This record gives sequence, structure tokens and C-alpha cells, in this order.
Amino acid sequence: MQHVTARRRWVAVFALLVAACGITGAASPAAAAPRPLAAPGESGDDGEGGSKSLLDKLEDASKGYVTAKAKLKASKAQQTKLSADLKKLDAALGPQQAALNQYAQQAYSMGRLGPLSALLTADSSAGFLDRAQLLSTVGARQNLAIEDLRNTRDGQQKAKTSIDAAIIDQQRQVNVMAKRKVQAEQALKEANQGAATDDSGGGSSSDADKPSGNLDGSCVPDPTTSGCISPRLLFAMKQAQKAGFTRYVACFREQNSGEHPKGRACDFASDKNGFGGVATGASKTYGTNLANYFIHNSDTLGVLYVIWFKRIWLPSSGWKSYSGAGGTPSTDHTNHVHLSVT
Repeated sequence: MQHVTARRRWVAVFALLVAACGITGAASPAAAAPRPLAAPGESGDDGEGGSKSLLDKLEDASKGYVTAKAKLKASKAQQTKLSADLKKLDAALGPQQAALNQYAQQAYSMGRLGPLSALLTADSSAGFLDRAQLLSTVGARQNLAIEDLRNTRDGQQKAKTSIDAAIIDQQRQVNVMAKRKVQAEQALKEANQGAATDDSGGGSSSDADKPSGNLDGSCVPDPTTSGCISPRLLFAMKQAQKAGFTRYVACFREQNSGEHPKGRACDFASDKNGFGGVATGASKTYGTNLANYFIHNSDTLGVLYVIWFKRIWLPSSGWKSYSGAGGTPSTDHTNHVHLSVT
């Protein structure tokens, strides 16, 4: 009896130990499943490798640069269209002027007195009516030619004015882009980061699909967590997966700064088994290729910045050095690619 009681006590104690340690069953292949990153703040930062001040400045600078770049692209497209329209107007101007000159010559040859001249020179009433009708037709065509010529010249002037305005706007956007570039690089410099680095290298990247609709708006369910993310981020993630980057990914995360809590950032594990140690070999190649995919499609995907292997890629400045506090694979981004979008 005492042996049974002691055994029961031992089972109870063991059960308490199991509960306290969080052990729910025997080891299984599931132990190799993707692992989450360290909790935000655990390594001295807020989960994205930098201080809140730095991340806020980078977001502001990169978003301003991306917006200005998009406006510049739109302005150049508008200028191209206006230039094509102006070329058509220029081509139409010559024939329209020639037509007007022809009608003016016809009207002149029929006599300056118009109907009175037709009456005096007509040898019959029928002849008078014919000549009066002809004179009326020529006059109507002359007025139409004058109107066409006036409209063409007005269109020319408007097109030229719009082209001049587009050029001024383009210079304004270029200035904004230059300012935002300095802003981003100054923020990194103040954080003792941001030395220029070489390009990542890696193979050629495929092109992402063009968005079929508006990607702005409220959040949508995050397929990787219980939170929600922006439609733009969901689009970027699906495009990367479509391109073959199908390893573990986690997006929404509660933290005090950065893009994760805003639903505008994802972490893509470089290793097949999830977030582990520093990537090497094929895992590092995978991460490099993924980072290059986002960079190659930065305009289409609305990339704000990419962080990979102690470096950050900014639309304004390319690759810059970037290390997180604590020097862990998570904060240095040596085990995952971080993507932030606008």
C-alpha cells in the first residue's frame, strides 16, 4: 500500500514538472518545424534590428522617396503622352493651314462682293442660284477650316504648357528624392550604421505580376499569424511564393516600433527548418536570391526596405551596413530576410 501511494505521489510530481516545463508529449519530427523569432526586445531592440527612432526615420525617408519616385514616373509618362499629342497637332497644322488657304483662294476668285457679284455676273436666275450656293459652301468650309486651325493651335499651346509644368514637377520630385536620400543616410549615420556595401550578387530575378487592383486600404487576414496585414504586403508575399520562395514566413507581430505591428512587414526564413542560426551554404543563397527578388521588383511591390545579412537595402541608397543590438541571427538578420512595404 505504501509502495502504491509513493508511486502515485511520484506520478503527480512528474505531472507537475511536465506542466511547468511545457512538455506536452514525446519528441517527434514536428520538433524540426519552423521556429519563431526571439521575442521583440529580448535582444535589446524591438525586433527589427534598430531603435524606434531609427526605424521611424527610415520609414519616413523611404516612404517619401518611394512616393516621389512614383510621381516622377507618372509625370514622365504624362510628358511622353503630351509630346506624342503635340507631334500629332504639329503634323495636322500644315494640312489645315493649306486647306484654309485653298478655301480663301476660292472665295477670292468668286469675287469680293459675294452674292452681289454672283447676281451681276450670272446670265440667268439658275446661274445665280448655283453660284450663290457654291459661294455659301466655300464660305462654310472656310469657317470650318478656320475653326479647326484655331483648335489645333489652342491644343498646341495647352500641350506645350502642360509639358513645361510636367518638367517643373519632375524637377520637384527629383529634389524630394535627393532630400529623402540624405534623410535616410543621415539616420543610419546617427545610429552608427549605414556604410556603403557592395551589391548582393546572386542570380537573375523573375518579374512579379502587376497588381490587378488597388492595394491600398484596410488590412486583410494574415495567413501566417492571427493578425492582419496590408493588401500590398499580402500581394508581395504571394508573389515571392509564386516565384519559388516557399520557406517559412511570419508577418504580423506585436511590438513597439517598425512595420510588423502595422501589418507592413514579413520575415522570410532562409533555412528550410525555419528561423535558426546564421545561414550558410544553400540557405544563405536562398536568402540572397529572395532579397534580390524584392529589390528587382521594388517598384511593383512597393518595397520600403529590405534587411538581410547585416545590411539594409533602401530604394534611395542601395545596400548599407545594418546590424542589430545583441548580435544575434535574428537582430542581424542573418537567418531571415526582412521585407517592409509602403
